[in-house]
Amino acid sequence: GLRDQLGGGFHRYSTERTWRVPHFEIMLYDNAQLALIYLEASQLMGRADFAQVSRGILDFLLLEMQGPDGAFYSATDADTLTPTGEKEEGWFFTWTPEEIQAALPPSQAQVAMAFFEVTPAGDLEGRNILHTPRTEAEVASQLGLSEEVFSTTLASAREGLLAARAARPGPDRDDKILAAWNGLAISALARAGFVLDEPRYIEAAQRAASFVLETMQKEGRLHRVSMAGEAEGPAFLEDYALMVSALIDLYEVDGQPRWLTAALALQEKVDQDYFDEDGGGYFRTSDDGEVLIAREKPMDDGVIPSGNSVAADNLLRLGTLVGEQAYLERLSQLRSAFRASVEAQPTRAPHLLSTLSDELMGMREIVIVTPEGSQDAEAMMAPLRDLYGTNRVVAVTESGSPLRELSVLLPPVKNRRALGGKVTAFVCENHVCQFPTSDPAVFSQQLKATKASAATAQ
Repeated sequence: GLRDQLGGGFHRYSTERTWRVPHFEIMLYDNAQLALIYLEASQLMGRADFAQVSRGILDFLLLEMQGPDGAFYSATDADTLTPTGEKEEGWFFTWTPEEIQAALPPSQAQVAMAFFEVTPAGDLEGRNILHTPRTEAEVASQLGLSEEVFSTTLASAREGLLAARAARPGPDRDDKILAAWNGLAISALARAGFVLDEPRYIEAAQRAASFVLETMQKEGRLHRVSMAGEAEGPAFLEDYALMVSALIDLYEVDGQPRWLTAALALQEKVDQDYFDEDGGGYFRTSDDGEVLIAREKPMDDGVIPSGNSVAADNLLRLGTLVGEQAYLERLSQLRSAFRASVEAQPTRAPHLLSTLSDELMGMREIVIVTPEGSQDAEAMMAPLRDLYGTNRVVAVTESGSPLRELSVLLPPVKNRRALGGKVTAFVCENHVCQFPTSDPAVFSQQLKATKASAATAQ
């Protein structure tokens, strides 16, 4: 019930203990993070159905929440207009048996009502919230249909119900564009585009990132909100941190140095204006911002991870990618600043603990170099698509001038080469490298071996 079974997105929260009746508002930050969670679960557990849920979420974001300039809106409302012109929560998403029968041929209506457990009584003032407590195989068996026939009929029924629902007045949309929440969406789209081999997701991430960088920065400063094309409001720590994280993700996926350059520039600004030189960690507001009774230094991970938790992850990744010790020193100071609080209440900062776990496991540095004149690294991509793990950084580049230019940003890639005129992968851990290889099977084994050795070392 918490998931929109037709559109693919997730509602904000459940209003009762069985998770069947949601509050029907849909938030960008929820869906961006859920898309990534389902994606990682599919890698970790080999569950194709989890990957499909991730696709459904991202397709919903592209269809319903992406603006014409590429950035993503904040939310959709819970209330929608009924045929009588009154607003009612959830009406757009709910159904009566009669509405389903009117929208579909009899065979499709029978399958849809059985699978989504539609009843005359309904769940919410006589209307049904579509939910799926049983598998397709179980319902197919009940109806005496083969799984293939059932699945095909259900897919057609979904399309028919979506088309019928599109004729209803839709929810109002909160068209604020927030830098932090767009950072979450960019990360999800970029990483899913790579893992699922979906270029359209990567293209959507690129458009959103370009919007934030080109329209939400003024005089070298990031702004928090964009409405009607106007950027306003000073950015908070989480805006900078989540955008830096998103730009690193995007760079690792498409290999365009402009994203890494932008990430380094934003990181420099946050280090300059938000870092606590005396106590370690980052303040939520800049040092020349509004004077407050006390400058908050956020640590608690709530519905989105805290700015300091994300900043810690960024420092670890940038320090590993760029080979710059200053980032790792700031990470050490940040860790010291929150050590007592995290030890006393570790559940306050799970995202920060995840970063510290990556650091203890050992960061893997993966560099893939294609021959000069060729950018085709696809042969080496499959092992990376299947590999679950956050303790890694990835750089893909081409021999010759692209590699030389990238070496300015990333000195550790300077001595890498496409050996024998073939795509070559280099797998290192804490700057100790395995033999370079052009064999995808060997590359896959190196990735697994590095992961295993890191777990043993811990």
